[in-house]
Amino acid sequence: MAFASFDSKRSNAPVAEINMVPLIDVMLVLLVIFIVTAPLLTHAVKLDLPKVSSQVNEVKPDKIEFAIDAQGQRYWNGEVVTREEAAQRFLAEGKKPTQPEVHLRADQESAYKAVAQTLADASKAGLTKVGFISEPER
Repeated sequence: MAFASFDSKRSNAPVAEINMVPLIDVMLVLLVIFIVTAPLLTHAVKLDLPKVSSQVNEVKPDKIEFAIDAQGQRYWNGEVVTREEAAQRFLAEGKKPTQPEVHLRADQESAYKAVAQTLADASKAGLTKVGFISEPER
């Protein structure tokens, strides 16, 4: 900024006017930049974007109905299986990304050993959602 004047009458007094030349130069440079870049902003690429909904997509886990009768016979969703077959199926179900729920239904007269073996096999396979099904007292 200039604080002195070229006028010989008031040589010691400061200039009270703002020098507009640098401001005008900056404005002209900005105007040129905007004129050059404005056409580039109008070009757009046409895209067909997929449509989505805001509803939550809940995946229901599978359910395994596992039953043990009074003789110790095991049933996988109503199908008769041995302990080894059940253990193999538990391993296959344990590797799935969503673990199924195991609903264990044991006869009142069945040996605890069969129930404990089934729980151990499910636990070894990594299944943690095990529920016991019973009938309420009347």
